[in-house]
Amino acid sequence: MIPYSVNIKLAARTLTGTLNLQNKTAVDWGWQGLIAQGCHSSILIIDPKTSQTIQVLERHKANVVKVKWSRENYHHSLSSPYSLRLASADSAGKIIVWDVVSGTAHCEIQEHSKPIQDMDWLWTQDASRDLLLAIHPPNYIVLWNGDTGTKLWKKSYAENILSFSFDPFDPSNLALLTSEGIVFISDFSHSKPPGSGGKKVYIASPHASPAHTKPVPAALPAPTGAKKALNKVKVLITNEKPTAEAVTLNADCLQLSYLPSKRNHMLLLYPREILILDLELSQTVGVVAIERSGVPFIQVVPCAQRDALFCLHENGCITLRVCRSTTAPDESVAASDPEQSVQELVYDLRSQCDAIRVTKTVRPYRMVICPVNENNAALTVSDGRVMLWELKAHVSKPTVNPSSGLSPLYAPVAFCGSPLGQNQKKIQDLSLNTMIGTSNGSVLVYNLTSGLLHKDLSVHSCEVKGIEWVSLTSFLSFATSTPNNAGLVRNELQHVDLPTGRCFAFRGEQGNDEPAIEMMKVSHLKQYLVVVFRDKPLELWDVRTGTLLREMAKNFPTVTALEWSPSHNLKSLKKKQLLAREAMARYTTLSDNEQSSVESSVISLLQDAESKSEGGGQAISAREHFVFTDTDGQVYHITVEGNTVKDGARIPPDGSMGSIACIAWKGDTLVLGDVDGNLNFWDLKARLSRGIPTHRGWVKKIRFAPGKGNQKLLVMYTDGAEVWDTKEVSMVSSLRIGRNVNYRILDIDWCTSDKVVLASEDGCIRVLEMAMKSASYRMDEQDLTDPVWCPYLLLPRAALTLKAFLLLQPWSGTFTMDITQVDYTEKHEIKGLIQEQLNSMSNDMKSVLLDPELNLLQRCLLVSRLFGDESDLQFWTVAAHYLQSFAQARHLSVPVPEGQTPAEGTQATPQGHLDIYHDTLCESFYFQRFQLERVHLQEVKRSSYEHTKKCADQLLLLGQTDRAVQLLLETSADNPSYYCDSLKACLVTTITSSGPSQSTIKLVATNMIANGKLAEGVQLLCLIDKAADACRYLQTYGEWNRAAWLAKVRLNPAESSDVLKRWAEHLCSPQVNQKSKAILVLLSLGCFHKVGEMLQSMRYFDRAALFIEACLKYGVMEANDSTNKLIGAAFVDYARLLRTLGLRESAAFWASRAGGAGEQLLEELFQGEGAVPEETEGMENTE
Repeated sequence: MIPYSVNIKLAARTLTGTLNLQNKTAVDWGWQGLIAQGCHSSILIIDPKTSQTIQVLERHKANVVKVKWSRENYHHSLSSPYSLRLASADSAGKIIVWDVVSGTAHCEIQEHSKPIQDMDWLWTQDASRDLLLAIHPPNYIVLWNGDTGTKLWKKSYAENILSFSFDPFDPSNLALLTSEGIVFISDFSHSKPPGSGGKKVYIASPHASPAHTKPVPAALPAPTGAKKALNKVKVLITNEKPTAEAVTLNADCLQLSYLPSKRNHMLLLYPREILILDLELSQTVGVVAIERSGVPFIQVVPCAQRDALFCLHENGCITLRVCRSTTAPDESVAASDPEQSVQELVYDLRSQCDAIRVTKTVRPYRMVICPVNENNAALTVSDGRVMLWELKAHVSKPTVNPSSGLSPLYAPVAFCGSPLGQNQKKIQDLSLNTMIGTSNGSVLVYNLTSGLLHKDLSVHSCEVKGIEWVSLTSFLSFATSTPNNAGLVRNELQHVDLPTGRCFAFRGEQGNDEPAIEMMKVSHLKQYLVVVFRDKPLELWDVRTGTLLREMAKNFPTVTALEWSPSHNLKSLKKKQLLAREAMARYTTLSDNEQSSVESSVISLLQDAESKSEGGGQAISAREHFVFTDTDGQVYHITVEGNTVKDGARIPPDGSMGSIACIAWKGDTLVLGDVDGNLNFWDLKARLSRGIPTHRGWVKKIRFAPGKGNQKLLVMYTDGAEVWDTKEVSMVSSLRIGRNVNYRILDIDWCTSDKVVLASEDGCIRVLEMAMKSASYRMDEQDLTDPVWCPYLLLPRAALTLKAFLLLQPWSGTFTMDITQVDYTEKHEIKGLIQEQLNSMSNDMKSVLLDPELNLLQRCLLVSRLFGDESDLQFWTVAAHYLQSFAQARHLSVPVPEGQTPAEGTQATPQGHLDIYHDTLCESFYFQRFQLERVHLQEVKRSSYEHTKKCADQLLLLGQTDRAVQLLLETSADNPSYYCDSLKACLVTTITSSGPSQSTIKLVATNMIANGKLAEGVQLLCLIDKAADACRYLQTYGEWNRAAWLAKVRLNPAESSDVLKRWAEHLCSPQVNQKSKAILVLLSLGCFHKVGEMLQSMRYFDRAALFIEACLKYGVMEANDSTNKLIGAAFVDYARLLRTLGLRESAAFWASRAGGAGEQLLEELFQGEGAVPEETEGMENTE
């Protein structure tokens, strides 16, 4: 073997294996663009774009059951920077909030010791970003401050709580899924626990399966075909407990969540169907059912940007179902055939991905969707793999029949992770490439520098027991089958060539029905191999030729431990070989008598070498030794040279040692370990021996560290491991199960001279420092094979600089992706890190950002997507839409771009309106249409008098009087409110706009409202077209959302704008504190000057300046005396912020735009002062 040196910088890391069943729900994809996944007690952070594990967090003692990234919906500045914050909960009830970049814990929270059922960060971020709600079994919900770990409040409920879901449109609504039904909480707040026990509802259906029939209510015309089957099951939500004969559906309800795409809709998941509920009616409005032969659901993730559902099935298949648009067909059709109008929400299957092969050990666990674009999915599998899927849109011609879905839209991107056997026994040899044998007979080869799986070779048919490298690219591995009655097994000993994967049976046909192989040891020069059997003498093989050199005699002692000596005579042989070469060169001219003086053996050796043409030193058979001990503890010494085996010295046993279990030999030190935990150090030069009891029980394995003169020793016990220094004979570090780790160690080895690698029972391989402390590391210190785009990894200031750099490109006149070309005063390391981030972007993304045609709004949208900045994305989506529509309304000749950035095809705005998930921010005409469709749907689905009454009320508010009268007249005569409803119907039809009737009705309405009948009074006011007054009353009584809704559907733009402005003021008030929502409301009204002022007053300097700039570009704001003050203040504050970030050039640009206000700052900038600019936080506006 030619000695070679490699300088390896190896990071401490963990390679994870199979997941535990409790890890099933522990996976989350954050706005930050990373996936967090629990694996046993550690948490992996995966970058889905390059499919690398970039961090492993280890601190939990029990299995991780939940992980949640914190939301990014707040404005990022120097005081609240971009940071990676993750909460994780384990089965022992502990919650840890992590700072992921440094791998440290912000705080640890413990309430009870049962597994946490569910947890989530609160999403109303204006008040506090640190609040975390968790379910502590069996029936507590607790609100924690995730930054300090303090408990804010705790509330218990009557039933066991399984999971919860926040209403994405209203922060005070929370729904709990309990073991008996659903509890709706409508007064959730962070300041105090919910007052009441919530509104309990039970889900009941007369028959659990859609196959049973049930008479259709007479009010409905008889449906046909497939619609029939679904209409028959009316799933009711009742307030009383269902009777015994009604099957409660709740037992197998897998999941409950609000739909983020539509207000007041909720989704319930069962193995064979998904129910969509309208919460205003408490009634099912849509069912996605699976036919009998279909594969049941495990999980469903509703999307926000479209009414679409990602569903995960039990075979690992992910399907995307999109809601069919409910635009009502022409009135003529609807009149002639009422069945044609909308019956329910139908979700069409649009695309699906391939299933995986499900076995006993390989099952799909959970799916997560990228929250930024919602077009990537990741699926975790129980064997530890994460499968990444990407949704690709095919441009297809519009299909006539809307339900014929598109072809599958997925392409697998990458698999990261690796399958590992559950009860893996031995992981034997680890070099730079770690090798692992698994219980199913495959051998996995890992590259430890990158932590990625290099090869997965199926070598054996039974459990792999041991592996030894025999060259840099090949290894031997052996496996034994389970013993038969006679105690004999089938031994498989395979020689595998790594680059080609070719393997052959090393021992030929031998191996059936013989005692099991206990161990095999390859000599230091990889020349010889010793195979030790259980009840049979050992065999000695020549590795290079694959021949059996010697099978020992029957009376050979039983071997308990064996080790090859590192000393050999290769060097002296090489010298002789050179001499012999010279001699052969002279040989032709030599006489016979001279020739005999050259050692004939060496010449024959040399001729062998020439004939085998294996090159240099390989063919010389050097002399090597090995030592072994027998059952009495006697040490034998045996020499092997060529094919001769000589018996050497025997050393009597040491009295203090028990039965010897293992031996290690390096240089002049020999170490023996026994079954009682004693270590015996022999110094061969000084002929001294020294025994040390460790009291740790059976010594399983001892290994010396690699490297010349490195006398560190690694000792493995059943309950952990220790590192010893053999020079001082002292212990360096120790690891013990239960004390500092909670996994059992199966095997251990050195991977470099100062790092150890251990394989544990949870299927993970950990590379640790010699001190064997846990393996969380700083993310910014490690070398990744592929660069990762994640601005969150930068220092807070650098991340904001990067953002400003990407946003401000157009104003420097040139477009560049190289930060060194900008006047940027900062340390070189930080510059380098920012440049690395820029380089890691995809080329498509770079070309889009460098495109001079990309306007300011598109750039802001794109950068907010790149950063995964939720609040930015929401602001710019609404701002871009309304800036363009108001600019168009002014008929300004501004080129209006489409509502989407070239890179993201997901957010096209159809027919120029915002999608309904913006709720009251949408245009009135679209919002109205949506509400009408919704009422039609509710009408079709109603099944009781209460439902009918609710529908009639809604129709009156929407101004659909004729339809409302029809519903009111349906009331049956034996109903107590029959008389009342009939009179109401008469009233609605006879309302004329004569003065006296108007004033009478108005008087009655105000009296009703004053006496607590708010809803009825509002209805009467709407009947006489006094909806504006109705909104005012609603707002006075605190029904702000209802007032906004009514204003959107009934009022003309001017009146509605008044109502919404009042709402915006209310949202800004300190007790509500939802200024970001108020800004969006004002944007939708076109109050751009007010928005600018608010952004400025909230110190959102970057957003304010860019927004005002966009307003000026689109001409919806003019620079005149009234606006100049605001423009100057905003621009100069932004310039200051940029100066703080170190971007002097752009700071000067903005200061020069700010007019008089910016002159002072310009002077400061151009004095070239070396002073560090003071922090922007304390600055006052220079007016």
